[in-house]
Amino acid sequence: MTKDKSAIRDAATVIVLRNRMQSPSILMGQRGASAAFMPNKFVFPGGAVDPEDAQVPLATPLPAVCQQRLAEQAEPGLQTALAAAAIRELWEETGLILGTPGEWSGFVPENWQGFAQKGVLPSAQPLQFVFRAVTPPGRPRRFDARFFLLDADSLFGDLDDFGQASDELSHLQWIPLDQARDFDLPFITEVVLAEVEGRLTDMSPPASVPFFLNNEEASLFQRLRGRPMPETD
Repeated sequence: MTKDKSAIRDAATVIVLRNRMQSPSILMGQRGASAAFMPNKFVFPGGAVDPEDAQVPLATPLPAVCQQRLAEQAEPGLQTALAAAAIRELWEETGLILGTPGEWSGFVPENWQGFAQKGVLPSAQPLQFVFRAVTPPGRPRRFDARFFLLDADSLFGDLDDFGQASDELSHLQWIPLDQARDFDLPFITEVVLAEVEGRLTDMSPPASVPFFLNNEEASLFQRLRGRPMPETD
């Protein structure tokens, strides 16, 4: 069966923030000149959800408030797949690992085997859902992308070792946050950067999440708020 490339695909993007309180920088790389989606642009690691991502065991789940925000306007159970996709794409495109030491049991999907061989289980607890955007109509690829903020201290291994990265992104580097706009960025990345800058000193998941919705009729911002979380002792 031929895949409909014009269909909107669920996707996950990871904004890795380093030295958050002292001299913040973010991890970005450049897409190839021949890429169908955003050629030559500097972007965060990320990509489409694979069907196998929903079956991947997570050592820890997403924060409850993030799961609730992700559940809005989404099919049931998509939260796990999005979190797993974020971790997998980060690994594939940068070689950096978000997880905890542990052995996988049962079948390991092909696109997760390199990760599993490191003796690490994916861990979603450090991810914070902070932004959502749908690619505008008329583009060669369209994604319903959820952006996750991640503190680099939660990563497993050497933060400057990109030796295991695929060739999908070139010029991988930690870019000082206040210099990021000097690079060739997609419009939506500039919008997300403003959200990140506003959260530097706030370590908790956001109370509501901006949603930049593009459809045939209009482009508009919404807020994903969810229900109030119950208090715990």
